[in-house]
Amino acid sequence: MIKVIITDDHALFRMGIRGVLESKCSGICVAGEAGSAESLFGLLETTRADLILLDLILPDMNGIEVAKRLRKEYPHLKILVISSENTANIVIQLLRVGIDGFISKLQATEKELSEAIYSIMNGMDYFGKDISAIIYNIYVAKKTKTKIIYEFTPREQEIINMAGSGLKSREIANQLEISFRTVDAHKNNIFKKLGINNTIELVQYALKEKIIG
Repeated sequence: MIKVIITDDHALFRMGIRGVLESKCSGICVAGEAGSAESLFGLLETTRADLILLDLILPDMNGIEVAKRLRKEYPHLKILVISSENTANIVIQLLRVGIDGFISKLQATEKELSEAIYSIMNGMDYFGKDISAIIYNIYVAKKTKTKIIYEFTPREQEIINMAGSGLKSREIANQLEISFRTVDAHKNNIFKKLGINNTIELVQYALKEKIIG
């Protein structure tokens, strides 16, 4: 059973998320709710959790600082940010912290929420379409700063562009009229050329190489 703590300063929002998770997501239960950073860290002293669902606007602490503290004091916890605060600067800061996922309050659906939680608990990062697009645009805008050039095939370039716009592998496969496994094979080749495993590592590499300022 995946134990989730919902952290948001709006009680009605917490109630809605709890309802979705408890009624439509098998294998997920709400271990607790917190309306502030103080209540979250107080709850963590007595409650076991696997994943924190974290809003960035809290009454007593910036959500980015909360994520930093969680990483330091509870490194085993997964962090899924759900917020309408999704500027490029905020996304970069959260990726530096090492969050596991980010979905937008403005665009996320019930299905995406459950997919994000299941993916993260299976060891994969998860970013909603609009967040993925922001990450890709940051990378593209700064990529000319890098001194290292990687050779990608036309198909790999096509998949990079589509993945950067937020499309998932099955959506890419449908649009290109190729198999899901073929898309994953191309993605693996792309990651291999960069020496990385996932989107987070791509951005972390870009930060290290000063592609992202």
